[in-house]
Amino acid sequence: MDPFDDSTLTELAALVCGDEPRMKRRGGWELAGFLRRAGWQDAPEHDGRPRMLWMKETLSERQDDDVTDIERVILRLADRREYLQQPDDYDAVFTRLQDILALEGLRIDYSKTRPLLTDYDPDEAPRPQRVELKVAITDLVDDPDLANAVQLRLDEARTCQQHGAYTAAVIMLGSLLEGVLVHAADTRPASQRLTRTNNTPLQVLIQHAHDNHWIDQDAKMASDLLRTYRNLVHPLHEKRTRHSADFDTADLCWSTVNAVLNDLAATKNP
Repeated sequence: MDPFDDSTLTELAALVCGDEPRMKRRGGWELAGFLRRAGWQDAPEHDGRPRMLWMKETLSERQDDDVTDIERVILRLADRREYLQQPDDYDAVFTRLQDILALEGLRIDYSKTRPLLTDYDPDEAPRPQRVELKVAITDLVDDPDLANAVQLRLDEARTCQQHGAYTAAVIMLGSLLEGVLVHAADTRPASQRLTRTNNTPLQVLIQHAHDNHWIDQDAKMASDLLRTYRNLVHPLHEKRTRHSADFDTADLCWSTVNAVLNDLAATKNP
């Protein structure tokens, strides 16, 4: 890999030190430990100088010897294990890191929960979804406040997908699907009624929509799969299944939601 630009090293040093709001801060005594966790051999100890200056010089010197050590720093910054005690700090660091890497033609992706560096071309057209959304949320949801909430989740899911946060995208998609199906169950005339509670499972809502012919069989089957993926919100479920969401997982869930929304629009009473 080509050496990183000097400005990129400056930004990486800032992320490691974490002095900005919402960033994980590391004291001088913690810097060498971070470098060792990143995989550096013979990681130097902080010498007492201003942390940002020391880290920038350390990265520059190490890049002259082995650019892969800079890659190791990047991957550690993107590793969720680095934020077990401060999980809220991860999102801000990840978003900033993606913006920095985009200027180098790179981005972070994930495989089996572990970060990896991949090539990124901002001019490359996004991969098409299997099923395109043909309707607007307001075509499905009459309540303006609920429509806004569902649209927000749709937008956030798209942002998560674009930035490689695939588990978050799947969770957002499952949430908006549940909201739309609840609205349909509450407002549509149904040949088979549903006694709904505040905690009606998504599986029951999917089955209810299918029983009343609001969604087709293929949409129902795909929705059941989305429900399973949405359970990744629970880390223990992810551990038990040994599966984490990747691009293809999120892409499949996008197509599922699009298919359900299209079906709901097609079967909505005028």
